[in-house]
Amino acid sequence: MALTGAGISTLSNIPDFRGKNGLYTAGLPMEKVFDIDEFEGDPAYFYTNAGSMVYTVHEKEPSIVHTCLAELERWGTLKAVITQNIDMLHQKAGSQRVIEVHGSPRMHYCLRCAGVRVSYAEAAALVKDGDMPRCPKCGRTLKPAITFYGESLPLEARREAEGEAQDADVMLILGSCLTVMPAAAIPRTTLQRGGRLVIVNDMRTPLDDDAAMRFWDLEEVFKGLGKLLDSLPGPL
Repeated sequence: MALTGAGISTLSNIPDFRGKNGLYTAGLPMEKVFDIDEFEGDPAYFYTNAGSMVYTVHEKEPSIVHTCLAELERWGTLKAVITQNIDMLHQKAGSQRVIEVHGSPRMHYCLRCAGVRVSYAEAAALVKDGDMPRCPKCGRTLKPAITFYGESLPLEARREAEGEAQDADVMLILGSCLTVMPAAAIPRTTLQRGGRLVIVNDMRTPLDDDAAMRFWDLEEVFKGLGKLLDSLPGPL
């Protein structure tokens, strides 16, 4: 199975948070942008500051990492992808079993009124026009189903992720610094159950010393993997 972070999407020209060209390096206060208390107090702050990132991902194309993982799943080699990302590029690449532990903007909902749902496409069109999605019942600004700071991870996704981590023989950790908890603790479950870790990331992680294999360049590794997959007559 695989656990993916923002580093894999930098190859799709989506900035990560903590990399050398990340959003934190650029001085953007992302913990404030994605803070639930800030959103409840002033939702326009989120839409103004995150709009250019969250509501343009539909214009991006999957990277070689996304496409290779989808191919490995089609062959039955990869059982699932657990992702910390909210860009939906795994699904766009063709992955079927994607567990989004930090939620997704594919749906927007009202924090007050039950049953109100607006799609990503509807919300993105409004944000592009300088507006925000609003509840048709109470007029409140809708929130994307992304896990903000101060919110718990989606319970079902967390259970699925832990279950997959327990059963994994090998977990590929791709483009994640493993610093955001509790998602960063998921690989430890695989280790505790006797599974192995393979880490590919351009920054150090807390589990580097526990990894069976450690690589630094995602693009180089997956270009090699892509050539290997293209050369094989059938599944590994």
